[in-house]
Amino acid sequence: MKLENFRQSISMMPRRYKQMLLVFFDVVTLTFAVWLSYVLRFGAFFIPNSEQALLMVSAALIGLPVFVRFGLYRAVIRYLPDRAIWTMIQAVTISVVLWVSLAFLTLMTGAEGVPRAIPFLYWVLSVGLICGSRFAAKWLLWSPIREKVLGRQCLIYGAGDAGRQLANALRAQNEVFVAGFIDDDKGLQGMDILGIRVYPEAQMETLIDNFGISEMIVTTSALSGIQRRRLIGRLKSLEVKVRILPSISDLTAGKYLVSQLRDIDIDDLLGRSPVPADPILLDKTVENRVILVTGAGGSIGSELCRTIVKLAPSKLVIFDVNEHSIYQLQRELTSISDCLIVPVLGSISDAPLIRTVLAEHKVENVYHCAAYKHVPLVEENVVEGARNNVIGTDVLAGLSREAGVRNFVLISSDKAVRPSNVMGATKRWAELIVRHNGNEASKHGTGQTFASVRFGNVIGSSGSVVPLFREQIANGGPLTVTHDEMTRYFMSVREAAELIIQAGALSEGGDILLLEMGEAVRIRDLAENMVLLAGLSVKDSSNPEGDIEIITVGIRDGEKLHEELFYDPTGVSPTSHSKILRAKRSVNSVDHLPDAVAELRRLIEEQDADSVRKLLFEGASA
Repeated sequence: MKLENFRQSISMMPRRYKQMLLVFFDVVTLTFAVWLSYVLRFGAFFIPNSEQALLMVSAALIGLPVFVRFGLYRAVIRYLPDRAIWTMIQAVTISVVLWVSLAFLTLMTGAEGVPRAIPFLYWVLSVGLICGSRFAAKWLLWSPIREKVLGRQCLIYGAGDAGRQLANALRAQNEVFVAGFIDDDKGLQGMDILGIRVYPEAQMETLIDNFGISEMIVTTSALSGIQRRRLIGRLKSLEVKVRILPSISDLTAGKYLVSQLRDIDIDDLLGRSPVPADPILLDKTVENRVILVTGAGGSIGSELCRTIVKLAPSKLVIFDVNEHSIYQLQRELTSISDCLIVPVLGSISDAPLIRTVLAEHKVENVYHCAAYKHVPLVEENVVEGARNNVIGTDVLAGLSREAGVRNFVLISSDKAVRPSNVMGATKRWAELIVRHNGNEASKHGTGQTFASVRFGNVIGSSGSVVPLFREQIANGGPLTVTHDEMTRYFMSVREAAELIIQAGALSEGGDILLLEMGEAVRIRDLAENMVLLAGLSVKDSSNPEGDIEIITVGIRDGEKLHEELFYDPTGVSPTSHSKILRAKRSVNSVDHLPDAVAELRRLIEEQDADSVRKLLFEGASA
């Protein structure tokens, strides 16, 4: 118990006091080492004369600056790495050489000289006492937690306030040894913060090897989305676990403690930082309104509903053809909100049902998420894909305009730009239908707005590659990618939901709004990173003992190597939201659209798949 109290009192001592104690110890130790060298040399108790006493004291005066230069007082004794012994031997050796030089100078001035064995004895004793004392102190202070810390050494990426608070919290818990900070601020590099050295990113691999780092903890303020993704790529081959410190906003909101970390997840692999929502835009078109969400049971629709109920609508009508998903969503929403939730089962192409729902509930906003999104599946089911995605949108948009709906927002896709597959072509038709209804509303001065929101892949949505990769990893692989150089734009489902709502507030009628998506993500990199996130390794020619293999299966019918977000990138204009853009409106007329939709209806009724496909691609070029 006394030893534990002593250990605690030393540990709780301010760092400056610990350094002063260490300096005092070294002064005494070096002076004692010189005196003991004389005792060993003469084999008897030795009483120095004044010159010899001055020479003994000078050993400490020479040694201290050398020790400071070599960082012996920066190191935290409890966390002293074994390799630090070489640094201490170098510091002692240089101090001894300098002291011997001084001894020779005293001989030249006529003072009594130093026996030749003394420098060697002094060097041996100094190395033993300086190194031994430090490692003995380390053992004394660290032995109770050694087993817990062993194998759990980490680096913290970011030496800012969040990183420092985290380092303090981890040190207090005595479970993880913080070996250093990584920071790209050159003003901090080489400094010691809380007794922990700050290193440049270039030394990261060396530190991981030398310290046996098993974990990298990233503070979210230290890295942008692109930098985070690149960091994960660098760490893939090093088998280092990456974890994320929650953002300061989450910490202050009480969602986490600063000592709590979350594992890095798939959203962290976006090619950019998440786009913050504008609260004014979110509230503008939702509060106290009756909202209808189609496809509410899907991944995007359900997240949209979760976002909407937090914005105090007067009523939320959730519409879906899937009974189970709409039942589960209603239960979830009623448990988190007092908003009136009305579930409706049915198809968006059922005109009588849609007309009844719009009139009975006096719907003011429609968010149209319902669509078939699986590219290969829609490619093989052209007629049904056209019925749901095109005719369903025509029914819903036309009846919404007749019912006086104030805001209509269609969820579109980057695949609608110069479509190469049926799903993309149906989405392009849906955009044109919304534009046509927006034009009609403007022509009659109704004040209604019709808009489309176009974005890339939504992580975790039913049409995304991410659920497929998760399933393949769970089954032990292999992961299948269609082409090694294929890229896609990705956004989080939360961003998608917020963008849909904000689009209704930003729309000027009949336009297409887009999120500034950052860099496209290489699908093979995404696959490799998901294997890493699962705590596994990629099996390939350089790592034949890996866990999961990634194979290339070739591009499927209708797939593009790279997706586009704009027909004309030069015609994109900003909106009041810095990260939401407005696509240039096509000058082509859509007056022909009612006749084209009527023709499409006829071909669908005839189940003429080839003619439906041909008409879809002809009409998508508008």
